[in-house]
Parts: sequence; structure tokens; C-alpha cells
Amino acid sequence: MSEPYSFNVGAIQCCPVSDGSLPYPPNWFFANVPQQQMEGALRAHGLRADEITGTYTCLLVSTGKNKVLIDTGAGKIAPSTGELLVNLERAGARPSEIDTVILTHGHPDHIGGAVDAEGKPTFPNARYVMWKDEWEFWTSEEPDLSTMQVPEELKTGLILGTARRCLPPIRKQLELVEKESEVVPGIHLLPAPGHTPGHSAVAVSSGRESVLHLVDAVLHPILMEQPAWRTVFDLQQEQAAETRRQLLDRAASDRIKVMAYHFPFPTLGRVASRRAGGWQWEPAS
Repeated sequence: MSEPYSFNVGAIQCCPVSDGSLPYPPNWFFANVPQQQMEGALRAHGLRADEITGTYTCLLVSTGKNKVLIDTGAGKIAPSTGELLVNLERAGARPSEIDTVILTHGHPDHIGGAVDAEGKPTFPNARYVMWKDEWEFWTSEEPDLSTMQVPEELKTGLILGTARRCLPPIRKQLELVEKESEVVPGIHLLPAPGHTPGHSAVAVSSGRESVLHLVDAVLHPILMEQPAWRTVFDLQQEQAAETRRQLLDRAASDRIKVMAYHFPFPTLGRVASRRAGGWQWEPAS
């Protein structure tokens, strides 16, 4: 379990909440990069060359009037995941107190905790909010995952299986959005397609302060420095790359706080511009 951590955006309190982590093969994050170049980049960052740890960090946002949870983690897909509810309690929030759940996209590590072991919504008093294109993609009869470069058994088992298990039970509590929307005062859902068809980013603002949650638009800090490097998870590679560029340009030019779901906990920092067409991640101290 991670220690509780929080920061303020004006009058709004934000609390990153860990659901755990999983190890990944590095070439899943850097799919189009020669092995030697990839290993050199990882070593330059003091990281192992044979494994990348992907953290799963949800975000609890307390506005004073609303308690909003952004993504629900992976659930118990592995012994090292499924810590969300315990860590939410430690952050001072019970499931019944969450009034809004934003699902940024339909990958299993973001929706796996949306329902409990009995298939009922984990957050019984919440409205679940999702981009309309995303919902329609994952609830279609056969979502097209042909461009996702992972093993077929992972697509049909974990990825599609989680969507079919977790999405239908929340339908009665679901609100779909089709354009940039203020979900509750101070929290905006932004279109950020490419990783998935309806992938969303989230902006939290209060007064003159704001934080931009990139979610999975950028999976690793190295991808900021090397924007031409691609992951196996992006369904629409070119659109995902363009979305990354737009969001990183915005974050760097505005010098706003930034979060990203899979970055090292607590995932908070800033994006700095640098030469050669890339950006530099500056984690919060």
C-alpha cells in the first residue's frame, strides 16, 4: 500500500490513489525501437532493461460538494493489483461517498474496479461518466483490436473479458458525453483519442490553478522525450501521437501541473519543453 498523498488545485483537493502495479516487457512500451537503443534509454534513466513497472494510479478529487473518482483500477487481475478500495479508505473516502466515477477509457486496468466480485457497481451512489464513442466501441459485438500488438489470448481474455464483465452492470448509472464537458464544477472531460477511440483526458481547475491528467496519452516519461516511439496499446497510432503532441504542448506552454496514470506514484509533475522535438518530465518533489 502506498502512503496517502494529496495536493491542492485552488480550493479543490486531489488525492492520487494507488491500485497497485504490474511489470511489463519494455518493448510493449517502446514497440518500434531497436532493442539496443531501448535498453540504453532505460539505463540512462536508471531503470531495468528487462522490465518496466506500470503503476495504476487513480485520482480522488474532492471539490467540497462532490467526491469524484477518476478511473477504478484493475481490480484483482494479479496479486499486486486491486488495492484501490483499501487506499481510498485510507484517503478518507468510502465507496458509498463517491458521487461521480469518470472512466477515461475501457482498458481493464481502468475499468476493472468498476464492479465488485458479484458484478454489482462498486460505487452504488455514483453516476459513471464515459465518452460515448468509447462506450459504443467496447460494448459492440466485436470490438476491433487488430491494431493492438499484444497476444490474441490477452485481447480475448483479459481485455474484452473485462469490458464484458464490468461495463454492462453500470449501464443504469451511466452518463455518456460527446463533447468537452464539465462533469462537475471544476472538472472537465477532454477528448484525447488514439490510445482508444474515445480515450479521455481530464482537467481540474480552481481559481488560477489547474492540473491536466493525461491518463494514458503518455504511458512513460521516456515517451515525452521520444514522441516518435510507439506502444503496443494504442489502437490508432497516428492519432495517438498527435494527441500526445497536443497535450504535451499545452502542458509545457501553460506550465501547469500534470498527471499520468502509469507514471511513478504519485504521478504528479510538470512538462518542460526541450530541443529535438521532445519534452522533459519534471516529477513533483
